[in-house]
Amino acid sequence: MKRKIFISILLILASLIQATAQSPVVAPAQKKPVMLVGGTIHTGTGEVIENGTVVFSGGKIISVGKSTDIKIDKTGYDVIDVTGKQVYPGLIFPNTSLGLIEIEGGVEVATDDREIGDLNPNVRAIVAYNTDSHVIPVIRSNGVLLAQIVPKGTLLPGTSSVVQLDAWNWKDAAYKIDNGIQLGWPRKASFGGRRGGADLAAIPAAGASAYDKNVESLEKIFTDAIAYAAVEKPENVNLRLESMKGLFTGEKILFISASEPKGIIAAVSFAKRYGVRRIVLVEADEAAWAVKDFLKENNIPIILANPLSLPRHDYSDTKLPFKLAAMFKNEGILVGLTYSQQAYPNLSFAAGQTVAYGLTKEEALQTITLNNAKILGIDDKTGSLEAGKDANIVVSTGDILDMSTNNVELAFITGRNINLDNKHKQLYRRFNAKYENMKEAR
Repeated sequence: MKRKIFISILLILASLIQATAQSPVVAPAQKKPVMLVGGTIHTGTGEVIENGTVVFSGGKIISVGKSTDIKIDKTGYDVIDVTGKQVYPGLIFPNTSLGLIEIEGGVEVATDDREIGDLNPNVRAIVAYNTDSHVIPVIRSNGVLLAQIVPKGTLLPGTSSVVQLDAWNWKDAAYKIDNGIQLGWPRKASFGGRRGGADLAAIPAAGASAYDKNVESLEKIFTDAIAYAAVEKPENVNLRLESMKGLFTGEKILFISASEPKGIIAAVSFAKRYGVRRIVLVEADEAAWAVKDFLKENNIPIILANPLSLPRHDYSDTKLPFKLAAMFKNEGILVGLTYSQQAYPNLSFAAGQTVAYGLTKEEALQTITLNNAKILGIDDKTGSLEAGKDANIVVSTGDILDMSTNNVELAFITGRNINLDNKHKQLYRRFNAKYENMKEAR
């Protein structure tokens, strides 16, 4: 009897907690055409338009330009005055476990970002994506509207997808489904250094025999995948090999993670040898800089690792993580930017840090908008404020790259005016009311 009462109390408490921390309601489809008038428009292409206007209808941008140049009858439009405010493309967060991990390093029920085994190209991260994650509304409030959801693991951990961050379920969230397969290239030797505060020397190396065995495993599955792709209608469907077919047609991207300069060369050369059409290097840092000529020669775009992390080695330039974005950009290599798994909302501020070390503000903005869109293969739909693209738009009262002034007031995903409330704001209001009540009671 006591046990039943105890369980009932726990259930009631859980329901009360849930009721006070609900995710915001998903915005309905855009019904009326909208004009954002008078703001400073950062198009994401490098252009800045003062006193500009953005017009969008049916989820698509119709026109972008100076307010004086746009001659449209405003009848029937929802006209929003954004004079004195900054208008940006929605930010894009690549290579993240958002919606797969609720609490970093937490209990297993809050983590669903990997499967058992080394060769799982058919594992689809999107089916595990949790649209009700409390983290999602928090990062939307800082202007992040799209994210690439990536499975974790070794060798071939699975397939990633791009999602929009205001949805009822994963099917609604899908923006670019199954856009790429992840490849973790094995590491042969130990080396000293650190990344993000972790001592890389403490991470065990595969060793020569294990390295060769892992490479052999990759060679076998890629060889089998090529043979399987050559059969128009296989008698027996192999889900692993089926998932890899897009790599050889250019429909899917191979996202390579390799921690050593030699490993980067080996992984890219391996992919090219097997006819992979589109390759991206992720988690790029100074190891990638060591082989910049190779990357440039092979036209490999990169997604930089967290620029606010520690340098890789004790002897490295202490400011090198800040400088790398500009260094790669100046070499003609397409650079996108990601951030730490543990502080998702700070993506734009990480990009802002690169401004003091070689990039202009508009170039820094591109690393988290148009460049990321190009790298993920969605630049035909988003990444910049241009006619014909989806109306993924952010309006801030300050500089979105500056944590001291950024204040996102409006955000639209495919033209839908999304709710920017989140758990942080709810807690602020709750405890602000508490202390206001205490003052009144004195």
